[in-house]
Amino acid sequence: MKINFNKNTFRLTRKQAIATGVILAAGIVAAALLLGAGTGKPADKPHEHASHAEAKGHADTEHHGGKAGDGHEHAKEHGDTEHHETEAKTGPHGGRLFSEGDFSLESLLSEEGGEAVFRVWLFQQGKPLAPSAAKVSMALTRPGGEKEEILFTAEKDYLKSRSQIAEPHVFEASLSVLLGSTPFLFVDIREEGKIELTEEQIKAAAIDIQKAMPAKIKTAVQLPGEIRFNEDRTAHVVPRLAGVVESVPANLGQPVKRGQVLAVIASTGLSEQRSELLAAQRRLSLAKATYEREKKLWEEKISAEQDYLQAQQAFREAEIALANSQQKLVALGARATGSGSLNRYEIRAPFDGMVVEKHISLGEAVKEDASIFTISDLSSVWAEIVVPAKDLNVIRVGEKAVIKATAFDSKAEGHISYVGALLGQDTRTAKARVTLANPKMAWRPGLFVNIEVVSDEAEVPVSVLTEAIQTIDGKSIIFIKVPDGFVAQPVTLGRSDGKLIEVVSGMKAGTPYAASGSFVLKSELGKGSAEHSH
Repeated sequence: MKINFNKNTFRLTRKQAIATGVILAAGIVAAALLLGAGTGKPADKPHEHASHAEAKGHADTEHHGGKAGDGHEHAKEHGDTEHHETEAKTGPHGGRLFSEGDFSLESLLSEEGGEAVFRVWLFQQGKPLAPSAAKVSMALTRPGGEKEEILFTAEKDYLKSRSQIAEPHVFEASLSVLLGSTPFLFVDIREEGKIELTEEQIKAAAIDIQKAMPAKIKTAVQLPGEIRFNEDRTAHVVPRLAGVVESVPANLGQPVKRGQVLAVIASTGLSEQRSELLAAQRRLSLAKATYEREKKLWEEKISAEQDYLQAQQAFREAEIALANSQQKLVALGARATGSGSLNRYEIRAPFDGMVVEKHISLGEAVKEDASIFTISDLSSVWAEIVVPAKDLNVIRVGEKAVIKATAFDSKAEGHISYVGALLGQDTRTAKARVTLANPKMAWRPGLFVNIEVVSDEAEVPVSVLTEAIQTIDGKSIIFIKVPDGFVAQPVTLGRSDGKLIEVVSGMKAGTPYAASGSFVLKSELGKGSAEHSH
């Protein structure tokens, strides 16, 4: 095939031709330089590139993540803040992979089966080594400065730490390896559950820092209860005589004094009692006059002694009849004579108190045993407690108790005055009560309360404020202060008095922690500000 070109297509000016020649000459020179570089001297030390520039200041074995050298002497030549930590890669088992020359180590913090342990795999030139091929140990350094030595044991194709790794998993793990006669040192830093906050941020969030301290804690049992009438100061008023209601001056909720008239009824029974009294008074008056006359006649030897003795007996019987009639009226709470009529019966308050129930109205016919009023002295009430069988050894007569209202913020102190001797057949609980002074009438019958009974008082070595405790994934957590923030520390709790709580394990005395405002840290942790990564 023949291709024809148009002559005008490639026609160049003088300036264009000169520029083209310069470009071609530059290309020839560049090609020559590239060919010469292919036969030049190779780089002396490939590892001395920009990312490892600091290695020039150390021995050949003294680079980050590298071999420790003779007896790890290189570790002594650095300050406390300078660690030999390689930027860890991911190993075949999902752990962090550290390498030094032909030797590699994979470290995995595993939590299978609820146990947090370290697993370590060894490699030489990328090939797995038997776990017995090297001696491995680990030194953990916590944020508070606590140190812990971790030893390993061989299992299958890896090494497993003999002890569990306690939470929080915030520490610096120094892995020491002795492969034959060659030592290695790797540093693995973990910051799981750590919340980084500056001092300014802590102040802005109103987080109060306190220290865990020894304390005296009173062990208390809290039980539900209810305020009830003091039955020793409560009366159910009955008329004791049938009649028709003429007036009811007392009203429901009215405070009354002892002897104050509550109601007035017209009673035929009372009329008969008063009539009997009047008859007895007149018989006594007649018997007395007869007795005095017969006594005088007998003394003057005018009448016989027998007449005198009969008159004396009749007088004594009249006295007894009068006293009997008077006592009947006293038993009814009625006066000897009514105000204007014999059938007027005034029902009066038995003591100072308040009308808490009223079952009587004007014109109503009432029976003698009808409960028409309930009067209670509310200056003293009972806090009745429901006591399960397991707490009966704590609830004793005389023990101090604190009563707290559930509906409002109020509390009072008292002592247990009664503990039931029997358990309810259906509820399997016993009744106990606290007699409680109620001068301001704040404790009203029917009010639900919580009763705390102090059963013991003991010194504990470590305690914190109860408001510092947060619950995460079913675990009790305290946020411990570290230099650049907080760490979520799981703890085991013990006795509490409502204000302070004992820390049985997971925390030492003197450790700073977040008291008030710890819920802010829990919120930050929940939002993922501190990641759970192994």
